[in-house]
Amino acid sequence: MMDFKDRTVIVTGGTRGIGKAVAKAFAGAGAVVVITGRNEEQAKKVASELDGNVHGLALDISNPTSVSEFFPAAIELLGGIDILVANAGITRDKLVMATRDEDWDDVISTNLRGTFLCAREVIRPMIKKRSGRIIAITSVIGLTGNPGQGNYAASKAGVIGFVKSLAQEVASRNITVNAVAPGMIATDMSADISDQAKEAIEGRIPARRSGTPDEVAASVLFLASDSASYITGETLRVDGGLAC
Repeated sequence: MMDFKDRTVIVTGGTRGIGKAVAKAFAGAGAVVVITGRNEEQAKKVASELDGNVHGLALDISNPTSVSEFFPAAIELLGGIDILVANAGITRDKLVMATRDEDWDDVISTNLRGTFLCAREVIRPMIKKRSGRIIAITSVIGLTGNPGQGNYAASKAGVIGFVKSLAQEVASRNITVNAVAPGMIATDMSADISDQAKEAIEGRIPARRSGTPDEVAASVLFLASDSASYITGETLRVDGGLAC
């Protein structure tokens, strides 16, 4: 098991699904973790349910003021920042011709700009420490596209490009920046998909099944570990071969 004792971690969107699994894995490996959600009461409730040293705080990553106020407070609470997992994201799925301006703007603002805002806040303390890990949760949809998800695909493709650029800016300071691209993962977000649609998607996956949040979390912990110190600017697919 990987050891993250005394490491400090912030996981955005950590109250459910992949984010919760990531927070649980880090806490189980000894890290001090802050999870975020738009609702502070819910974030604190989930944090109390996880074993280990986990705190829950409110954060709206689409709101620059919320971001700029959250990170100094969270970093002070943690006593520093070693790892950021930019996981929070939303969907507003519609065909392009039916996508409203606000549907486009909300998804780009949360998924892409939110990742940028959060990463920008941790760069300076990481540079000062000359150490850090930034891991953004993107999606295979950002690599392949998908009908009805033009806004989501654009936001997640943008995250991949952002990761590649930031990785080159901070690599000399011993900071790595990578992305994890999940495929079909069994979470609350995928629970609304009909059984027929789910079967059709899984039929296209070489592994012939959906993944689990714990499998995504394992890849995040690897990229945050010392074993991945020479990996940066990479997008690691966790998709059962879907985007091969």
